[in-house]
Amino acid sequence: MAFFVDKDIRKATTLPAYFYKTQAIFDQLLEQLFVPSWQFVGHENLLPSPSYAYPFMLLEDSLDEPLVLVKDKECVLRCLSNVCTHRGMFLVDRPGKYRLLSCKYHGRAFHLDGQFRSMPEFQEADNFPSETDHLPQLPLKKLGNFLFTALEPIIDFETIFQPILNRMAWFPFQDLVYRPEESRTYTIKTHWALYCDNYLEGFHVPFVHPALNDALDYKEYDTEIFDYCNLQLGVASEGSPSFDLPKDAVDYGKDILAYYWWVFPNLMLNIYTWGISVNIVEPIDLHTTRVVFKTYLFDDERSSDFSQQTLHDTEMEDEEVVEWVHKGLQSRLYKQGRFSPSKEKGVHHFHSLLSTLIQ
Repeated sequence: MAFFVDKDIRKATTLPAYFYKTQAIFDQLLEQLFVPSWQFVGHENLLPSPSYAYPFMLLEDSLDEPLVLVKDKECVLRCLSNVCTHRGMFLVDRPGKYRLLSCKYHGRAFHLDGQFRSMPEFQEADNFPSETDHLPQLPLKKLGNFLFTALEPIIDFETIFQPILNRMAWFPFQDLVYRPEESRTYTIKTHWALYCDNYLEGFHVPFVHPALNDALDYKEYDTEIFDYCNLQLGVASEGSPSFDLPKDAVDYGKDILAYYWWVFPNLMLNIYTWGISVNIVEPIDLHTTRVVFKTYLFDDERSSDFSQQTLHDTEMEDEEVVEWVHKGLQSRLYKQGRFSPSKEKGVHHFHSLLSTLIQ
């Protein structure tokens, strides 16, 4: 189903309300948008040693694709299917060290690079093993030490992430440490795209987030648009923490509280002086979204400004708003709205991409 969003924000209207409440569109988005998209997997420290495997489900409860990260003896990283090519049994059920990836159902075994190794009782099978007996391998890309993969990518990773790599070249991604005890998962009664809509504008900050509004200089808040990502630049108000930027940084001379990067279609990289809050927006159904907050801190005094309570309070404020908007969009009377040309550039960018890619 096609949607039209005018490229000129001064003329454009938002996506129609039925976009958010039609099951066929939701299902179409999963296949046409999420299957080809680059998804955040985690930090390299998921694989702490050679010969290590880490199983995970890509977008659990929607795509539900069983995958496994593997670091072989030579410390080469791969992302493989976690499904045996014989009868579809899961191979790895828990993280740990493995000499081989072996199926507990009928004994088929694979090397850590995904290549078929052995299978009992197949001596009489013709043309065996063939290429289809190896484990499918997915592309695996890095942003710093963060790992990303995609099932059927149609856009190069570098094309999407290069603006972040360029802007944040000075940022020490390699020093970050995952802090599971400071991470959270939220389940929200809203459509996943509405959660993104809300994130993509600071227009609501003075009305919804009193503490954040005090920390930001709202007059200087701006959104920069790139091909498949955008940046909300949060300038600090007087007295709020800000980055000590190097002279060759694009934003040198500015007091930056945070870099709020959104990556199409469902990833937020919120970069602060204390580290990064990675937010993954996971569609569950038309009325339910899971948002995973993964917290990565510096293992030194730089993390002293971190406050889990502040992140949680802001999230609660956002959840209340988007759940009400989700209910409002069920109205038979509301059709669609307009964009603020100065404050909703990020939402317009998102809607424009959706209208371009979903046919």
